[in-house]
Amino acid sequence: MPKTWRAAHEELARDLSRLVEARVLGPVDVLFGLDQGLRRRAFEAVLVWTEELLGPDDDTARMTAIRLISTLFPSDEPFDPPSAWWTTPFGRAVLLRAGHPTAEVVSFTVAAAMLGITRQGVHDLARRGKVQAHPDGGVTVDSVQARLKERLLSEAETSAGGSGSAGSSGGAGSGETS
Repeated sequence: MPKTWRAAHEELARDLSRLVEARVLGPVDVLFGLDQGLRRRAFEAVLVWTEELLGPDDDTARMTAIRLISTLFPSDEPFDPPSAWWTTPFGRAVLLRAGHPTAEVVSFTVAAAMLGITRQGVHDLARRGKVQAHPDGGVTVDSVQARLKERLLSEAETSAGGSGSAGSSGGAGSGETS
């Protein structure tokens, strides 16, 4: 069932808050102690980032996604999260607004996680030309991103027509039919 735009914001804000707590505030608290002022500033920043990630400005959303990934997931290696990460609210927002920050092609398994369907479902979509298979294996991130956007727009239109919701979050079902 598609989520309302408000629910999408709340879900993303909760996910970002969890990440900021675990990857930034928790370690700072352990090392130096943490005052409520910094926690409040972090909460306010999460609300701003949520608005930027889900807002109308594609460039701002893309830059926010990249900035958050590079800060919350620092590494000397290219960003390569586990497949399940793409099913999180933040993972879904990153896919929708920035694609995969370090890859143009992903495996069928990763594409399945990105779309919230089975690997066989991705093979079926590739066979039908709904996502673009890559000659060296896998599928292009751009085609997965486009497929997800198309599906979310369709869900939003269906939801708006039937229940008056104003949008969709990127929640994924387990199947693809069109």
